[in-house]
Amino acid sequence: MTETPNPYIAEAEALTGEMHPIRRVVIALGSNLGERLAALQGAVDALADTPDVWITGVSSVYETEPVDAPDGSKPYLNAVLLMDTTLPAARLMERALAVEDAFDRERSEIRNAPRTLDVDLIVVGDRRADDDFLRLPHPRAHERAFVLQPWHDLEPDAEIPDAGPIEELLAKADTSTITKREDLTLEVQ
Repeated sequence: MTETPNPYIAEAEALTGEMHPIRRVVIALGSNLGERLAALQGAVDALADTPDVWITGVSSVYETEPVDAPDGSKPYLNAVLLMDTTLPAARLMERALAVEDAFDRERSEIRNAPRTLDVDLIVVGDRRADDDFLRLPHPRAHERAFVLQPWHDLEPDAEIPDAGPIEELLAKADTSTITKREDLTLEVQ
């Protein structure tokens, strides 16, 4: 006689004894090389496919002039994702780097060099980190309109820990170099 497994009993291998809180995460996406919109959509798809990650919001797409970039750099397409996750911040950072690598992101010694895809962790709950691998909240997000504006579109009352409400930060930022692209959208599959 074949025994039917009890759906209410967890397998011993599935039990780790660890509980991970659900954290709100803000991720900024950017691309200024190649098929920019396809790279952003690919990042959305890859992040949505990540176990224990639930995308809860995708901003409009903005076209922005490069900031502190080498001469001749082309405009970026930028967007912001909101998500909930139980993953630790370091694991999210590893995933962000893997997604960039999947889109042939080349790392250079040149600061703010053009890139096929940039996936930046802006905020992971109230987590703070300041080491070579992970800096949270993102150290320059509070002054970058291309992060603040799309995030404000999704969550006007949000705050960056230790920096303040994004509405106030956006009021101080230079928004003259960003343009909402009504003709471009990102979808969560």
